[in-house]
Amino acid sequence: MAVISSASPVSIASLFRPIRKYPTLPDLVITATSTRCLSSLSQPMDDRQQPGSKKRVVVCGGGIIGVCTAYFLAKKGAAVTLVEKSSAACAASGKAGGFLALDWCDGGPVESLARASFNLHRSLSEELNGPDSYGYRPLTNLSITVTESGPSSPSGSKTIGTTQTTAQVHPQLFTRTLLNTAVEKYGVEVVIGKLEQLRVEEGRVGSVVLEGGRVIESDSVVLSLGPWTGKFEMLASMFRVSGLKAHSIVLEPKDAGAITPHALFLSFHPQGGKAMDPEVYPRPTGEVYICGMSAEEEVPDDPEQIVGNPASIAMLKRVGKSVSSHLREGEARVKAEQACFLPCTDDGVPIIGEVPGMKGCYVATGHSCWGILNGPATGAAVAELVLEVRATIVDLSRFSPARFIGRRRVKV
Repeated sequence: MAVISSASPVSIASLFRPIRKYPTLPDLVITATSTRCLSSLSQPMDDRQQPGSKKRVVVCGGGIIGVCTAYFLAKKGAAVTLVEKSSAACAASGKAGGFLALDWCDGGPVESLARASFNLHRSLSEELNGPDSYGYRPLTNLSITVTESGPSSPSGSKTIGTTQTTAQVHPQLFTRTLLNTAVEKYGVEVVIGKLEQLRVEEGRVGSVVLEGGRVIESDSVVLSLGPWTGKFEMLASMFRVSGLKAHSIVLEPKDAGAITPHALFLSFHPQGGKAMDPEVYPRPTGEVYICGMSAEEEVPDDPEQIVGNPASIAMLKRVGKSVSSHLREGEARVKAEQACFLPCTDDGVPIIGEVPGMKGCYVATGHSCWGILNGPATGAAVAELVLEVRATIVDLSRFSPARFIGRRRVKV
């Protein structure tokens, strides 16, 4: 038997942290019976498959990719256990902008994935009451030039997306709504714990071992670890997934009705600095999300330890007040100053597919800034792959981790 372990420990925390109460979006509930806490387990424990039971799949990672995968697997009849080491949507899946685009990836390797996923978002919104549950709405996008020391009104406005081709969601609420539905409707079990080992017998994964000794027997495992993929030695030895640290702030203007529903893609010229490209997303909750200021940094072990760089946060506040007088200090309350890590691959293409040489072990990561958009199609396509049914969502061959075989892996 081979035992494959992760590189470093991560502390166990509660899975679901309180969700901010928004005026139009209801809180979500995960029942106590659906969640087990590893800290209460003092002895190793085995979860044995019963004769005639469904295919058992363990999905590791409670971000958008893992949750979408768990949702579609369970909907198709699998017995799914979702393992999350911290809290659902606690990292990029909770702190992203939630922007969706039908055709912005056209001409690139993720074109088919993005188009399929945009349409799946629309279907999921109809199924889950997206406008009320997680702020789904089509919206128009504008490209605008803003000079900090110039006129008070932005200039050079150009429409670059319409309500037919672009939309938005509140990413944390979308992820948690999907997970809540997967638990309540399709029987997904959520387990708090840190993945420690994969046990492999005769080239096939047989179980997952969590920190503290719990063993979860499985027929298949899906590793959707986001930027923490590099912390798992078995995957890190095959390919590199780095973390791009992206900053954002969330503002709540006093006069939310004065903010029009347009996503803004800026060419921002700060006084005394180089031009930059921040983005501004008004939300139907009355909030305004502003993001930008990205740099590659080492990913910390614990997602709860991620904090924004003060200079980057300050710059985003300057962006806000330059865009609208309603976003200036005194006119808008700062609800969040935050940062997250986007999982990026060396070739810029997501890694989705079965791990070479290890039957029943799949990986889904590396979606960079398009994780929220491409989550549904990735999850649905991985579910088809794991359950060995005909692919109807997208051809995953171009995303296979097998493309890295033969390349020399140099640690940096």
